Amino acid sequence: MLGARKGQEIDSADCVLRMNQAPTRGFEEDVGSKSTVRVVSHTSVPILIRNATYFFQQAPDTLYVIWGPPKVLNHEKGVIYRRLLKVQEMYPSTQVYTLTEAMMARCDQIFKNETGKDRMKSGSFLSTGWFTMILAMELCEKISVYGMVSESYCRVKNQQSVPYHYFEKGKMTECSMYLVHERAPRGGHRFITEKAVFSRWAKRRNIVFTHPSWKED
Repeated sequence: MLGARKGQEIDSADCVLRMNQAPTRGFEEDVGSKSTVRVVSHTSVPILIRNATYFFQQAPDTLYVIWGPPKVLNHEKGVIYRRLLKVQEMYPSTQVYTLTEAMMARCDQIFKNETGKDRMKSGSFLSTGWFTMILAMELCEKISVYGMVSESYCRVKNQQSVPYHYFEKGKMTECSMYLVHERAPRGGHRFITEKAVFSRWAKRRNIVFTHPSWKED
C-alpha cells in the first residue's frame, strides 16, 4: 500500500476493517485514517496495550474484535481476557468483543470444509486475515480488500519485493514470510492456502482485491 495514495478512497467506505496493530498515523495518504472495526490476534493485544493512548484513547469509536484460543480468552482465568478488562477500566468507551469458543470452532470447520484438512492436525494456526474475511462476509454486501497479494503472487518471478508489514521496514519480505509459514511443519499460518480459499470466495461473493489486483487469478 505504500505509495498507493488510496487513503481517501478507503476512508470513504461505510465500514473500514483493519487488522492487529497496523497503524494509520503517518500513513494516512496511503491507507486512510478511519477504523470502524479492528480484528486483533491475542498475540497482538500486548502491542495494542503498549500503545494504548494511540489505539484506545485517540480512536475511541473503533470496535475491537479479539480472536484467540479459549485458554487465553476464558472469562475466569484467561490472561488476555484479564488484560482486556483492565483496558476497559482505563478507557470505558472502548468497545471490545472476543470470539466465543463456538465461533473459533466454526472458523476451524470452515477451513476444513474448504481445504479438506483439519487445521489442528496440520499443525497450523489460522491468520487474522482469515477471521477478518469471515467477519467481513457476515457484515458487508461488498468487500474491497487493499494490500493483500494473491495465492500465485509469490510464484511470479517479477513480483515486487515489499515488507511483510507496510509499517515495518527492514523486516522479512512478504513473500519470504508467506513461504516460511506455508512450509512450517507446525506452528505456522497457511497464508497461501488461505488466499486460494479467498480467491474461490471472491468468485461467489462481491469481493474485489486491489493493490495488487487479483484479476489475473
